[in-house]
Amino acid sequence: MVCLGNICRSPLAEGILRRKVAERGLDWTVDSAGTGNYHVGELPDPRSIAVAQAHGIDITAQRARHLVAADLDRYDLLLAMDAENYQNIRRLARTDAQRNKVKMILNYATPGRNAGVPDPYWNDDGFEGVYRMLEEACTAMIAEES
Repeated sequence: MVCLGNICRSPLAEGILRRKVAERGLDWTVDSAGTGNYHVGELPDPRSIAVAQAHGIDITAQRARHLVAADLDRYDLLLAMDAENYQNIRRLARTDAQRNKVKMILNYATPGRNAGVPDPYWNDDGFEGVYRMLEEACTAMIAEES
């Protein structure tokens, strides 16, 4: 799960997917990172924490980290929250195989639209909507990828 700072969208996506993976007993590693290094080591945004908690998910063990080129070797799938982060991830790729691992997360819920998850950082009211988008996308992704 990849967004810009790894404090709003991608921590929510990580928390949602981790819960779904655990519920289904899948042997998947789920992680998140940011294409920017603005918040490395920080907790998720308090508003992301609150929305996750309202849905029974605890994301307070997460810490923001910076996406690195080795992540393209380490993971089978890198899910971008928006077009800018999609391009940033693909720029790190050294091979076509690595580039093919990068997908837009909302394409699981709305195939082919290449829609982005809006960054709720500047909108206190946006976090619940982002949660709902990510919940739908993660549900569809589990169904497709498992």
